Amino acid sequence: MDCFELSEEAGVAHLILRRADALNTMTPQMWRELEPLLEQLHRSATLRALVISSTGKHFSAGMSLDVFKGGAIAPDDRSAEGRAALVDMLADMQKAFTRLDELRVPVIAAIHGGCIGGAVDLVAACDIRYASEDAFFCIQEINIGMAADLGTLQRLPKLMPLGLLKELAYTGRRMGAARAAACGLVNEVFASQAQCVEAALACAREIAQKPPVAIWGSKQAIHYARDHGVADSLQQMGWLQAAIWQNANLMEAFMATQGKRPTQFPDLKPLRYFREG
Repeated sequence: MDCFELSEEAGVAHLILRRADALNTMTPQMWRELEPLLEQLHRSATLRALVISSTGKHFSAGMSLDVFKGGAIAPDDRSAEGRAALVDMLADMQKAFTRLDELRVPVIAAIHGGCIGGAVDLVAACDIRYASEDAFFCIQEINIGMAADLGTLQRLPKLMPLGLLKELAYTGRRMGAARAAACGLVNEVFASQAQCVEAALACAREIAQKPPVAIWGSKQAIHYARDHGVADSLQQMGWLQAAIWQNANLMEAFMATQGKRPTQFPDLKPLRYFREG
């Protein structure tokens, strides 16, 4: 892989952006690598949490300018037909970050340096965000004459105050890690990138000690409540809890605590789709 490095240990996967020489900018090649990687992780039976981190000076400087200059995402704006084609092209690009949002396990982003443009779209789709003190966030799209279109403007209103989001989206200003933590976008700020990544991995390892099916159910319930009213969400919770309840998991949690030992919960089942039968 040119854009990523992936490893897994004890149920924790670590996906690292590794185009440091290009500030981890996003290219069509990145999309070609990211989508099958996320599909592989989504279908995994052993995976329990995913950490995403990066290399070099910035987490990611967003979409590569070569993409715009080369016409890879520049629609024909001379006709309604050309502009209409942009709808499907963007929907196809959005699918990668939606897959990240919908991954069966929690996703933790460890952010350092600049998190710019498309990188904000990416981390907005994660479950938990940690940052180093040097991190900053910028909705860069407005600075180059366009609106953010891969999830920033749709997901961030659920994560931070609307007025602050509007300020960032309309001005293209940078928001530092401390302010990001104060507004709730970032869970915690660490002194260095190394400490940030280690905290993310530690959180992932802690999650990996919980029952995978209960973690899956919790993520399903939180996302459903995010997008629905309280009454509907409570009803969905009843159905969900009834589906995932296992007395054995409660007993294992109690016994592990009493025995001061690691838990031993069954993995999720590997996914296999009907069309593959």
